[in-house]
Amino acid sequence: MMTPAGSADEPPAEAVTPWKSVRRTVALVIFGWATAVGTAGIAYLTLGSEWIPITVGVVLCLAFAVALLLLHRAVWLTVLSSVPALFVLVGAVQYAPEAALELRGVRENVVIVADSAAGTSSNDHRFTLRAKNGTELEEKLGYRGDVWVPKVGDRLDVIRDPESEVPMEQADEVDAAERMGGLIAGTVGWTLIAVLAGWRGHVRRRRGKGESLLLQLAY
Repeated sequence: MMTPAGSADEPPAEAVTPWKSVRRTVALVIFGWATAVGTAGIAYLTLGSEWIPITVGVVLCLAFAVALLLLHRAVWLTVLSSVPALFVLVGAVQYAPEAALELRGVRENVVIVADSAAGTSSNDHRFTLRAKNGTELEEKLGYRGDVWVPKVGDRLDVIRDPESEVPMEQADEVDAAERMGGLIAGTVGWTLIAVLAGWRGHVRRRRGKGESLLLQLAY
């Protein structure tokens, strides 16, 4: 004898409350913003050592991706989140040194007198610079690439850090506001994806798709 659907013999489905889904979504959004702020803060505290904020940022971005996957259990959303994650990572790591150069950097007009990569196939250039007063700067200007490479004899405007914590850069490449804009754009992108994942995850669970064991244990 068949048991009618929805009879008392069936185990009751777990109630899926909107508040629980909202709480998970808000937690993920807060974690995303904390990742952006935390990585930028670490970059500021470790000026001159990019590997530390890069490593921390990568770990936190991966943690956000895993949390997003647990929230919605959709790989496509996790892959999509890698785009704003790149903006967050690059913006957070590069904002601090460029902001330091803008705040305390010394701007100088210099001429290139030597290139470490001259006559070689290397695209990793280290330029020796001479200031207007005729003295050579102790610090070298680094340039990696083979497109639009400055040549010996070219004049450049550079910004150098008097405390020698941040590498010298060409003045027209220092733009802290642009890095901050990328950081904010990436974080907003994360926020929108997290909200989408939270809503779709709630709908999936209401339709009986179930939720991960890790979420059940955590909540």
